[in-house]
Amino acid sequence: MPTIHLTTFIAAPIERVFDLSRSIELHKKSMANYREQAVAGTTIGLINLNETVTWKAKHLMRTRVLQVQITAMERPFSFTNEMKKGDFKSMKHEHHFKAIENGTLMIDIFSFEAPFGGLGKFFSGLYLSNYMEKLLEQRNLLIKEYAESNKWQHVLDN
Repeated sequence: MPTIHLTTFIAAPIERVFDLSRSIELHKKSMANYREQAVAGTTIGLINLNETVTWKAKHLMRTRVLQVQITAMERPFSFTNEMKKGDFKSMKHEHHFKAIENGTLMIDIFSFEAPFGGLGKFFSGLYLSNYMEKLLEQRNLLIKEYAESNKWQHVLDN
């Protein structure tokens, strides 16, 4: 099962980074190029423990639908979302946050298993892992941009 591990430094408080990472609106902005929309479940605001969101987007030349659920949460240190329905055989995204002297380390551990047995494993190794890593990096850059500026105030109601 491929696993992507990313660490992103963000010069902002842990609580802000944690909440921006759970923002449906910010996620939609980060995936605007893919026309990603929240179509069911929690479709606005911050997603919380046991809640689901169903995303619809155009990825890899096809419209995809993915339902994920927040299966674990320890505010502001971590949360996990897991696929309930979608194209992957399985998908789990662990989000970890560590406060450091000058900001927050945001750590993503994203594991997935492609469908289609051996062919899926070949495709995952060849292409899908890089594609998913680029999506996560794109999302993280937008979280960083918002957290380190005053833009976060337009997303979070504090």
